Amino acid sequence: MKAGDFITDVMHSLAFLSRLPVPSRFFENADAISMNRTASAFPAAGLLIALPGAVLVVVCAAFDASPQLTGWLIIAITALMTGALHEDGLADTADGFGSGKDKARMLEIMKDSRIGSYGAIAMVLSFALRATALASLIETLPAKAAAAAFIAALVLSRGVMVWHWQALPAAKTSGLAAGAGQPGTGERNIALAIGVLLFLLFTLHALPAASIVLVLAAACLATMLFGRLCDSRIGGHTGDTIGACQQITEIVTLVALALAA
Repeated sequence: MKAGDFITDVMHSLAFLSRLPVPSRFFENADAISMNRTASAFPAAGLLIALPGAVLVVVCAAFDASPQLTGWLIIAITALMTGALHEDGLADTADGFGSGKDKARMLEIMKDSRIGSYGAIAMVLSFALRATALASLIETLPAKAAAAAFIAALVLSRGVMVWHWQALPAAKTSGLAAGAGQPGTGERNIALAIGVLLFLLFTLHALPAASIVLVLAAACLATMLFGRLCDSRIGGHTGDTIGACQQITEIVTLVALALAA
């Protein structure tokens, strides 16, 4: 793949995963670029999404702001940047799976834009766990190391979400995920390689190698267990479960990093 093609894929991924403005020139030949191909660049897009929050970690530390306040601000700003895309997927998945209904009814509930009790609880826990874990990292590590850990979590979670997308068949024939197609093993491998390499780049200077391996293992285990849950409940993936996978692995990664720091 040419460097220009990869940059285009990153911009397409950024437009898909966030509300950040992307120059129109990257969409001149959009019909020739499939979303399943651009999925390989999801971790690189995650890096760009994480940068404002990472900068805010350093800025808040310079003003001696409360770690708890900083953590909540960063998670809130990141959710605004992404349009809460993944949080919405987590809430819909929680409502569907929590209903205890059959596959068809679960998919109907997940498609419903209204948020139920399970979805509300899932969103509250997502924000609280991530903000608290980030606050712990800010208290424990130097500001730049905490910022790097935040970037690492966002990058890795957007790599393993491609793994989830590729590993399971589409649970339904309609919807965003089904319409976008499915990444191949090549795209999955590229996404995972970029995600892991960037994760290592942003954590090796702050954590022991053994701790980094355990954090990676926790993220992989969470992805596999969630994938099995999706397979048993609805027989595959949907756009909501892809977003939920990102959220779950981001939570697990940040919590594991906080425990390891």
